[in-house]
Amino acid sequence: MADKINPLVSVVTPVYNGAKFLRECIESVLSQTYPNFEYIILNNASTDETLAIAEEYRQRDSRVRVFSNDELLPIIANHNKAFGLISSESKYCKVVSADDWIYPECLERMVGLAEAHPSIGIVGAYQLSGGNDIWYVRNVGLSYSQSVISGHDICRAHLLGFQRVLGNPTSVMYRADAIRNTSNFFPNPTHEADTSACLEHLRYSDFGFVHQILSHERVHYNRVTTISLDNNAYVSSELGDCQEYGDWYLSQAEKEGRINQLLDQYYRYLSSSALKFKNKDFWKYHTDRLNELGYRFDKLKFSKSISAKLIDLLLNPKWAIRAAINRVHTHSMLRGMQAPPKS
Repeated sequence: MADKINPLVSVVTPVYNGAKFLRECIESVLSQTYPNFEYIILNNASTDETLAIAEEYRQRDSRVRVFSNDELLPIIANHNKAFGLISSESKYCKVVSADDWIYPECLERMVGLAEAHPSIGIVGAYQLSGGNDIWYVRNVGLSYSQSVISGHDICRAHLLGFQRVLGNPTSVMYRADAIRNTSNFFPNPTHEADTSACLEHLRYSDFGFVHQILSHERVHYNRVTTISLDNNAYVSSELGDCQEYGDWYLSQAEKEGRINQLLDQYYRYLSSSALKFKNKDFWKYHTDRLNELGYRFDKLKFSKSISAKLIDLLLNPKWAIRAAINRVHTHSMLRGMQAPPKS
């Protein structure tokens, strides 16, 4: 329902087999201090109790709307379908992933900033991430005095690697018009399409930031973000974003320099992976990603990176041993956080 003082917010949760944490997620949305929102839960052909839990809350609260796919969709396609279900009257859209939750003031603070500054297209905030012994705050780096930043400036800083405050769906809120103006708000099928969406839609608007922790991201091993980290999918996505959006925010020299920097970073990562004896699926993923981005696997560059890595290990044996111990410790903790992936 339209409300001039408190415009309608569409909250969406695309979910696949999220029964373990879904209640906590839903309760966090229904506990918002902001009064005017609808809550859309899109069940992606789950095989657990996800649909039953969603229906239980739909019967108890008229703000909850439940939809269900007959067939399993890819993660990004499911998000885009959820975006297509928002009300024509909503002014803002907020994603809450099924294994995350938002704090009670989340919608109130984000809408308040966006309403005070109509130029804002996307609002972000700090996000607490973690589980078990791993805890950290994401989206840090902006000056406390900055609550409204030019979309051009924040995207430029992101592409150059200076800032990391874009993306993270549970930590941001979008103006609904941007969603309604495109059939695929998340513009590509990669797991980092949320960041690409920010780069695409901040071209003509500003970025708002609330300097408060407003959401919690649950970290566990099977989560899509953790799998992306395991494969270092982020560097290939950064390459793709730089190719796609670099001309909007960077000079030609800056774009070419950043792409070369990212390629060097990519091959350094691959050289480290060669020393860890990664399996065939890992190498197929990365050769395919390079091909998708228009690059053939460079054997000479790869060999040089391995040589440089071996020399570094020989010159810094204590550092190498300490790094290996840290990797094993972190990996074992992540494996202890078993849960379904985000959908």
